Formats: sequence, structure tokens, C-alpha cells
Amino acid sequence: MLGFRKTALVAMSWLCLLTLLPPANAAEQTTPNPLLGTWTLVSVDSIKADGSRVALYGSEPKGVLIFDGQGRYASQIMRAQRPRFASGKKSNGTAEEYKAATQGVNAHFGEYAVDTAAGLVSFHIQHALFPNWEGTTQDRKFTLANDVLTYSVPVPTSGDGASDEVVWRRTD
Repeated sequence: MLGFRKTALVAMSWLCLLTLLPPANAAEQTTPNPLLGTWTLVSVDSIKADGSRVALYGSEPKGVLIFDGQGRYASQIMRAQRPRFASGKKSNGTAEEYKAATQGVNAHFGEYAVDTAAGLVSFHIQHALFPNWEGTTQDRKFTLANDVLTYSVPVPTSGDGASDEVVWRRTD
């Protein structure tokens, strides 16, 4: 009987110890998501092969990027100065008005995943203004310093061989 009690006591001690230990992937679980929250657009530059930069949405682009705690995101980028439709109706625009409106905006939403160790955010795009991105996963290398998020777009919608750099500032 004494042997059984001793064995039971040792087993209970081990069980208590194991329940107090963090799981093997505790670092993953306890690392806060550094991208969580709302971000305001600072700039979007196309970086050409020769290193020159072009401000894709003008010198003062507008935009918002939201990462929620359930793994969903929404991104909207637009040129600040877009021409208005002369008719005043979205359904009665000219070809030039539609082109300017479409080329002056980039928007998409879906789910995201963050790998902080690799500095990588993956956008799993459900819907996008550029329909070719729908159903794709877009990986972005990012840096985060002083509430400024910068990521690169290795294959932008322009398809001109350049890469894009997008800069956001945390607003919450």
C-alpha cells in the first residue's frame, strides 16, 4: 500500500508540474501581434530597377489599413486628387473617368497571418479592386519602427517590373 501511495504521489507531482509549464509553442502564443490595429497611409512608391522612385498615388495619398484580432484585414489606398465624374453619377462616367477612378485606387480585404520572426505578413485576398488578386496570397516583407510599418510589394498591380514600397503610420 505504501508503494502505491508513493507512486501516486510522484505521478501527481509530475502532473502538477506539467500543468504549470508553458506549452512548447508558448512564444508563438504569447507574442503579441505587432500589426494589430488601424494604420494611416503615408506613402506608396514604385521603385524602378535604376533605384528611382515614383509616387504612385501622388504626393499625399490617402488610405487606411486595418488588422483585427481575428485574422481579418482591410486595405484601401487612393490618390487624394481624383477627377470627379462630370455627370455626377457613377453609372454615367466616361471611359477616361472610369480609368482615372480605377487607377487611383487599390483596395482589397480578406485574412492575414503574421510571422514576426521572418518579418512577413501574408494577405489571403478574398476580394480586390484588381480582380486578378482575388483568391491569391500576397506575401509582404515588413519592418516596424516607432509605429511606422513599411512593407514591399514584389509584384505590384502595375506589372512593370518595379517593386512597390508602402508606408503606414499607426493611428490607434
